[in-house]
Amino acid sequence: MSSVSADIRKRDRMIEELRGFIKKVLIDPSIATQSLDIARALMNETNAERKIADRISATTSIKIPADLSDADKMYLDLLKEVLRDEKALY
Repeated sequence: MSSVSADIRKRDRMIEELRGFIKKVLIDPSIATQSLDIARALMNETNAERKIADRISATTSIKIPADLSDADKMYLDLLKEVLRDEKALY
């Protein structure tokens, strides 16, 4: 039963983190554009994920810690996915 409880707590924590993130983007829509620009510039570098996270943290109100949460990983994955989709259009 504790495994189920831990999974629920983890899910709830991720939902709360994503809610906070969405709220920040709604308040400052430039975060999405800035994040994509950063990801586009650093995508092919060694340790790209960490560099992207660090630059986003340094230049926006989004703070991505060194120890990535599931929500942080999801955000970085979504950035990569959008850039792959963008490339597919050209």
